[in-house]
Amino acid sequence: MTVRVDMGLDERGSAVGLDLEELLATRLLVQGNSGSGKSHLLRRLLERSAGQVQQVVVDPEGDFVTLGPAYGHVVIEASDYSIPEVSRLATRLREHRASVVLSLEGLEAEGQMRCAAAFLQALFDAPREHWYPALVVVDEAQLFAPTTGGEVAEEVRRASLSAMTNLMCRGRKRGLAGVIATQRLAKLAKNVAAEASNFLMGRTFLDIDMARAADLLGMERRQAEAIRDLARGQFMALGPAVSRRPINVRIGAVETSARSGSPKLTPLPEAKPVELADLLAEPDAPELPMSFEARPRLVPVGELMADIARPPAPPPTPLPEKDASEVEAIYAEALRAIVADPDASLRPGPTLFQDFQVRCRMAGLARPPLDLPGFTRRLACARAGIFDPEDPEWVDAIALGGTLPDDMLGAFLLVARAAKEGKPCPSDSALAATYGTSSLGRVRRLIGYIESRDLFVTRTDLSGKRSITIPHLGWTTEAAEAG
Repeated sequence: MTVRVDMGLDERGSAVGLDLEELLATRLLVQGNSGSGKSHLLRRLLERSAGQVQQVVVDPEGDFVTLGPAYGHVVIEASDYSIPEVSRLATRLREHRASVVLSLEGLEAEGQMRCAAAFLQALFDAPREHWYPALVVVDEAQLFAPTTGGEVAEEVRRASLSAMTNLMCRGRKRGLAGVIATQRLAKLAKNVAAEASNFLMGRTFLDIDMARAADLLGMERRQAEAIRDLARGQFMALGPAVSRRPINVRIGAVETSARSGSPKLTPLPEAKPVELADLLAEPDAPELPMSFEARPRLVPVGELMADIARPPAPPPTPLPEKDASEVEAIYAEALRAIVADPDASLRPGPTLFQDFQVRCRMAGLARPPLDLPGFTRRLACARAGIFDPEDPEWVDAIALGGTLPDDMLGAFLLVARAAKEGKPCPSDSALAATYGTSSLGRVRRLIGYIESRDLFVTRTDLSGKRSITIPHLGWTTEAAEAG
């Protein structure tokens, strides 16, 4: 099905359309200085394609929330949710194909990057059966895919840049069509901008940005001056979804408007003329004397000396030492509580480690001697139902799984437990929960990696059921459906 989105008129007055199906396959980059009309262009695209395709808008300024009442978009105020909740919302939106505006207006720059990274990554990690076509519009893309780190933490910058790279580089096969807008190409990461095949270049003044825009449009450097002369709302367009040669497009009108618009001149308030010299010469109001209640209390010398001579308070009584069996019991109970929490699989390891330490202190263990790597391994065992790693029945399996990266140990032990007890092979969904992901594709790559290390031998019978053998231990699961 071919759907052309009317974007406006060219220099001859002819309508310029954007092939929506081609756009889904080739992505779009919009560039222009502040005030050039980028948001107006995006709004025109969203309004004219509403009802034809699912739309996901990452909105750092809250400008696009007005699409909700007019076109039925779900508006999510990111400041009202935690990061795991935002990820779950993205997964459900992907499943139900609902159009959404994610408003990041109430967050600081680092919070916006964290939230956008989690949201986009959840869209990217959706199960294959939910890979429906969707336009993913990211306004002010230079905030989420910067060329340098700026003042945000490096891990936040990397997570945000990775999510944007996945959207633009690998999102097409998952039905995600990235539409990104930026004020300056020089501030946008090159590996994100380079993946777009369609370009709409608005007014810009800096030489470096004009040069990059001219290169993307296939124009000679001496022709780049034309980009500086563009009027507000005019864009140079090029790409398989709009035109095979650069054309000048004036974007058409829109039906909704942003909550905040461009500043307009308004008349100054009428007031009686006041002599400025008289106003400046007015005496200041006299300072009121400090009231009696506001004065600091004078402490008598005797009272002060008594306070100095008073012995210090005794230190708190230390918690009694616990033997190894009691410590292991506290560990097991804390790990059981964490594994039973349905949200634990979506929380990062360091956060779960803090939760584990708090639970241990509440149980009377002052300073758990377990460090973060040790906790990661114990948590992997616990997710497979093994709460005592010293149990002789599991020592060999744990040692064998120890040759894998720590994040794979839980999935390995889950299969090992089913194989030892002769139970059906765990499904991809069960392995995904243990591995800490919602992507079944990542689970299949995980199984392939473990099999490449000669730790798994996977067999699929004629009915499509899967069984896994662990040759070093001689254990085999029963055959079961992989899904």
